[in-house]
Amino acid sequence: QVQLVESGGGLVQPGGSLRLSCVVSGFTLDYYAIGWFRQAPGKEREGVSCVSAGDVSTYYADSVKGRFAISRDNPRNTMYLQMSSLKPEDTAVYYCRVQAAPMHYWGQGTQVTVSS
Repeated sequence: QVQLVESGGGLVQPGGSLRLSCVVSGFTLDYYAIGWFRQAPGKEREGVSCVSAGDVSTYYADSVKGRFAISRDNPRNTMYLQMSSLKPEDTAVYYCRVQAAPMHYWGQGTQVTVSS
């Protein structure tokens, strides 16, 4: 059974940092493209960062370049999103996703709120 469990969200002040984690079970993470997405209230879900299988290529949305970093720990079957220099506009529910074509598997989401 495929399962993605996220953690690490919370309330942080502007300029602060958070690290999101997503533990994946049901298959070996190394073989698949992974990504983080977010959805702010009243907005569509958007891609934040993605990395291909084998970490060949990486994508970051312009709004997070230089501030966020995606990574994975294959032995732990866990993916991460390190977020730094957070801004109020980063406030959203963050979702991890694994792309195992033709299926996409999503985590349940974790709330990140950036506010003073």
